[in-house]
Amino acid sequence: MDKYLGQKSAVHYLHPPVDPFDQRMIDVGDGHTVYMEQSGNPQGMPVVVLHGGPGGGCSPAMRRYFDPKVFRVILFDQRGCGRSRPHASVRDNTTWHLVRDIELIRTHLAIDQWIVFGGSWGATLGLIYAQAHPERVSGLVLRGVFLATKAELDWFYGGGAGKFWPETWARFVDLIPENEHDDLIAAYNKRLFSGDLMVETKYARAWSSWENALASFHSNGVGGESPSEYARAFARLENHYFTNGAFLKYDGQILDQLDRIAHIPGAIVQGRYDMICPPQAAWKLAAGWPNVELHMVRNAGHALSEPGISAELVRVMDRIAEG
Repeated sequence: MDKYLGQKSAVHYLHPPVDPFDQRMIDVGDGHTVYMEQSGNPQGMPVVVLHGGPGGGCSPAMRRYFDPKVFRVILFDQRGCGRSRPHASVRDNTTWHLVRDIELIRTHLAIDQWIVFGGSWGATLGLIYAQAHPERVSGLVLRGVFLATKAELDWFYGGGAGKFWPETWARFVDLIPENEHDDLIAAYNKRLFSGDLMVETKYARAWSSWENALASFHSNGVGGESPSEYARAFARLENHYFTNGAFLKYDGQILDQLDRIAHIPGAIVQGRYDMICPPQAAWKLAAGWPNVELHMVRNAGHALSEPGISAELVRVMDRIAEG
């Protein structure tokens, strides 16, 4: 999602562009190879960046939230998206496979501890990873918090957000027969995994467009057309994860296991008017995590490319850089 929203308005706040000093494909098993890159200072403070989606992939702009003299920045495309292969594949693609991949990358790079930086689904994955491997996380910086609960999915795919954007919601819903409107995630799942590439691409673009349309505070309600290959991976992976409740053991698991990360310092950057991941999740997370700072950004929505969000994330990372 963030990859195609454009970063022009946020560029003023970011560090200068930087090229990777290391790019490689890593065989993570199960027939998957994952794209990974490193930029910044090879001897610097390591930070792993977890992109959104699932299925969003990483972009060059994501390197620019970190002072390249201070940080060793590790980006990777999660299974099935971006430059990782096989593309748009959901086979052996679950939250727990991704947690294992993060650990594999960490050991591959001989890193003992790192900062975990993630937004939207990347925040979800970062929290789950930290709860599974708290000894490996020196800090968490999260944006646009999503806790993968049924209530959050009901908000976005059950008509809650649609009450604010009825015309945009209608475009998303009207592609589905009325007798399937009670479960739009399931209805789209049937079509995204139909085996017909044209059908899958049509519904993938509609799925992606609904989310893109609501990402920015200044949205006009039109999501635009994502490139078909990107949209198909994004929609299929996201729908697969949401159909399966992010592969968590039970609803509300992340908040229930906050004691595992209570000692880890954290920062949450949340848009006050985030239509995709409403602020209540960030507030609940901060209320149960004694070692976190919540930065609520006024006049901001969900996207990483929002100027207020970008400015606050850079400020947080610059403060960490200063020690």
